[in-house]
Amino acid sequence: MTRSDLVEELANQFSQLTQRDAETAVKAILDAMNDALVRGHRIEIRGFGSFTVNRRAPRQGRNPRSGASVAVPEKRVPHFKPGKALREAVDQSAPPAPVPAAPQAPH
Repeated sequence: MTRSDLVEELANQFSQLTQRDAETAVKAILDAMNDALVRGHRIEIRGFGSFTVNRRAPRQGRNPRSGASVAVPEKRVPHFKPGKALREAVDQSAPPAPVPAAPQAPH
């Protein structure tokens, strides 16, 4: 689902909202979430999940082309952890995954 799909879904679900109002609402929510994460705050939406900012420590990496050692600086990255209700809903809606056949040893 894209941002425009979300706006369209919101406008369809609430007939009193125009497309422009729905777009403004979605933009306001996403901007507020963005600002909170930039400030390092945690966002929790009960039944859906939580967004946090994780710190990745600086490390030594490798340039895959040349093999040279490269210093990778510390990073702060957003992280989403789904809530129990969302995990269960997704699990119930998913078709069972096929079980791969175990390789047979030659006789």
